[in-house]
Amino acid sequence: MFRSWVCLLFSTLCVTSAYGGKILVFPLDGSHWVNMNIIIEGLHSRGHQVDVVRANDSWYIKEKSAIYTSISLDVESGFTQEFFVRFVEQLLKIQREGNSVWSRYKLEMEKVKKSSVMYEKIGVLLEWIFENRTLVESLQNAKYDLVLTDPVTPAGVFLSHYLKLPLVYNVRWTSHGEGHFVIAPSPLSYVPLTGTEFLDKMGFFQRVLNILGYVFLEYRVATHIKPHYEGIIKKYLGPNEDYNRLFQAADLWLMRVDFVFEFPRPTMPNVIYMGGFQCKPAKPLPHHLEEFVQSSGEHGVIIMSLGTLIGEIPNDLADEIAAAFAKLPQKVIWRYKGAKPSTLGNNTILVDWMPQNDLLGHPKIKLFVAHGGTNGVQEAIYHGVPILGLPLIFDQRDNLLRIEVRGAGKNLDIFTLDQNIFFQGVQEVLTNPSYKSNMERLSKLHRDQPIPPLDNALFWIEFVMRHKGAAHLRTESYKLPWYAYYSLDVYLFLSGAVLVLFLTFFIIMRLMCSALCKKKVKRD
Repeated sequence: MFRSWVCLLFSTLCVTSAYGGKILVFPLDGSHWVNMNIIIEGLHSRGHQVDVVRANDSWYIKEKSAIYTSISLDVESGFTQEFFVRFVEQLLKIQREGNSVWSRYKLEMEKVKKSSVMYEKIGVLLEWIFENRTLVESLQNAKYDLVLTDPVTPAGVFLSHYLKLPLVYNVRWTSHGEGHFVIAPSPLSYVPLTGTEFLDKMGFFQRVLNILGYVFLEYRVATHIKPHYEGIIKKYLGPNEDYNRLFQAADLWLMRVDFVFEFPRPTMPNVIYMGGFQCKPAKPLPHHLEEFVQSSGEHGVIIMSLGTLIGEIPNDLADEIAAAFAKLPQKVIWRYKGAKPSTLGNNTILVDWMPQNDLLGHPKIKLFVAHGGTNGVQEAIYHGVPILGLPLIFDQRDNLLRIEVRGAGKNLDIFTLDQNIFFQGVQEVLTNPSYKSNMERLSKLHRDQPIPPLDNALFWIEFVMRHKGAAHLRTESYKLPWYAYYSLDVYLFLSGAVLVLFLTFFIIMRLMCSALCKKKVKRD
């Protein structure tokens, strides 16, 4: 028996070393790096060599690591912590002005303005890379098996095409918006655009707004993103290449959602769903936190976090939330970096950081007050903890809307929030058992999979490595011109054919009538 186990272990090691490959990762900094780093850890554990491209102003991506080798570029990406924090602060300021059409317009224009600045800087970074012959030759000589990238920016996309390597996405968003809209058929009659806060059951005017939102998105891409890269594409990738086609040509899309969370919609064979891949069973808490949690007794604990980037909120708002928490019998752990609220109660502790996944998996946790980031929502689903949502920016409202629709949470407007509204919201989710039972149902659905999401993602990355791509899973539709994709040429041809048929029939009938009339005249 012992010898068989030794043989099995040996064969496993041999397989790992046989399939160990070289992977070039071009990540996005910030919170997206947290996701990418988990995949890199998995690849490293399976014997693969991972090289990570990072700019010299990286703030999450460390130069030294035990699981990857960094390729540090002597150039700035522009995607710095200071840039992003100021961007978020400006978005929050605009939203606090009210929920008018003008405020919404200002919000969208601010997003367009700041994203245009970011994409312009990414263009400068790409120029620097392609003009650095020493760097390019070292990348070519490294003989990578594939490029793994986050397609929110086109940097990794362009580099993979330049190096002629298979391309895999770790994706929820691209520069075009939500990833499905780039790769999969997305009927706007029942697929809501992110930001509309619509469900997959839309009325007529909602469908009108959904289409108008899509038109605005395409306009934004065409006027504020593509122009930054047209010269780069023609110079380094070829005169016949197209920005959209470069994105759509990826071999594999590792999508960070699943259909427990997402509304049902069309998809494609090369889209692999790995929603919740970062979730895992809870580990024991640090001693001070475990002691605090246990002190809650039968009432349990509430945890609150507004994400890694929003460490603080306006002081008046923080005071309202703290005052509501102070009236509760539950203990509260609040991740908050701002000034201590004047109304903070003895039942609440403020922390700079907390082991969110481990806390959500603790049996004493009764409620998660969250901003609606994808990671936090999926961790709450995994552990079956209901959510009181305080959405702030980007996709957070849409994420939390999906939870609310499924009866697993309740959402509040943080910009009209006061102590009473917040207190009543907390009480409702705590005392109504349907929120907990619905979230536990989602948790059971999410966990009921034949293979863990991370293992599934790693398998498909290795699949692309073994087969030098996955062209057989990739539709060729992206090579069609837009009029052919929508079959407009076919419809015009068929319409013309029908028109010719009717004209021919009309002419024949007229000639026949004319001939009959002439015969009748002759007889008379």
